Amino acid sequence: MKKLVFPLSCLLTLLPLVLKAQTGTPFIHDPSTLAECDGKYYTFGTGGGGLISDDGWSWHSGAERPGGGAAPDVVKIGNRYLVAYSSTGGGLGGRHNGRILTMWNKTLDPTSPDFRFTEPIEVAFSDGLEDNDAIDAGLLLDPTTGRLWCSYGTYFGHIRIVELDPVTGARCAGNEPKDIAIDCEATDLIYRDGWYYLLGTHGTCCDGVNSTYNIVVGRSRSVTGPYLDNVGRDMLAGGGRMVVAAREGLAGAGHFGRTIVDEGVELMSCHYEADFARSGRSVLAILPLLWKNDWPVAGEPITEGTYEISSERRGYSLELAVDFVRMAVPRMRVWDDTSTTNSTITRQTLDDVIGTWPEGDIPVRAGDYMFRPHQHWTITAVPEAGGYLTAPYFKICIEGTDRALCATSEGEISTVPHFTGAPEQLWRIEQLIDGTFRLMPRHIPGTEGDNTHYCLYSIADSSPTLARYDFQSDNSKWILKKISSQ
Repeated sequence: MKKLVFPLSCLLTLLPLVLKAQTGTPFIHDPSTLAECDGKYYTFGTGGGGLISDDGWSWHSGAERPGGGAAPDVVKIGNRYLVAYSSTGGGLGGRHNGRILTMWNKTLDPTSPDFRFTEPIEVAFSDGLEDNDAIDAGLLLDPTTGRLWCSYGTYFGHIRIVELDPVTGARCAGNEPKDIAIDCEATDLIYRDGWYYLLGTHGTCCDGVNSTYNIVVGRSRSVTGPYLDNVGRDMLAGGGRMVVAAREGLAGAGHFGRTIVDEGVELMSCHYEADFARSGRSVLAILPLLWKNDWPVAGEPITEGTYEISSERRGYSLELAVDFVRMAVPRMRVWDDTSTTNSTITRQTLDDVIGTWPEGDIPVRAGDYMFRPHQHWTITAVPEAGGYLTAPYFKICIEGTDRALCATSEGEISTVPHFTGAPEQLWRIEQLIDGTFRLMPRHIPGTEGDNTHYCLYSIADSSPTLARYDFQSDNSKWILKKISSQ
């Protein structure tokens, strides 16, 4: 219902196009919100199983959840995990008499001696005749009150919300479900900056490449609604603003889940009901989650290609710190020009300037963008190096060369003549909630661990360095503009 893999040979073939979904064997339908447990990531799906990932990029089967049924969700409360799932309903066998059940576990790792789910508790039901189908649970632990809420329902009637006890997972005594939406299913609730958001899956389900599933949203100041969209339509009247729909080669986006990685770094997970590159199978996808005018919208995973990398601080472009080579083109003064024809000026090429560059390490700086060779960076996935939530690690090289951007033991950035795959030459590239990007080296020589939370940083207009990531500062943010072929 909601939220986070190709053989390697296939991956290498497809990467130059678009990094569309997770790698490995990410085959799942109705994935739950991603959950982290002891350094690994988990998501559960319809049927009782689920996926596990060591890094968030490559996924494989192995997660376990008893009870079978459909469309689970999971939330961590204290040091325990609460799982909600549907045991019946959803029109299975032509019936809508559904049941929502909850159960606890200390761990999600099926190999742990503490792995033991409690007996399930029924928290909601439908009799098959009323205007509700008790399936597709979505959980929200309200960060402002500590209260626990569950939304559920399908196109067969209303979406409902009910309060649960965050200690027992049972339905709060005397709490009656409330209708909050129609014309959607597989809902999820999230909270951000004083707003509650109800995300529902709209469109046709379970039809493979012909599924029209898409995810829509409304918001409210109260968790029980009313949930209105961007033009004021109530979701009880069919309203909803688009969050994500089909993308090139991927059909049927459904079952939203939100993951907060860091301040300003958020992700959304979902399934695509059909990945055209993988026989039309249902796959897990993790996308950047952006916020535009306080509305969530799916971002785009970084793709391979050649980019201008410019600083949000000033707009100057990352470049090699080399001498600027002037182009031998006469200056044309408009008042002296009597010609009536135009000619195309050939752009400066790598061959024109590379002989003037030093052979060893070359530092980097930021300067006025002039679409010159020392300012064009080719970003290429390095799948054998593993990855992180949303993507594999990347190398960043001057276009047409193997000269690679790297972190140094002095906490600075430079370039080395040849990419070797060393961890200081691998980059984590993440789109932030405002659409800009942060670029983090996998490792800084002389430090411990892979992720130091240091990123490419504009300490001055023309002086990039490495410094601790700060979402509140434009120094931490970069704009990536893909360069079309000349």
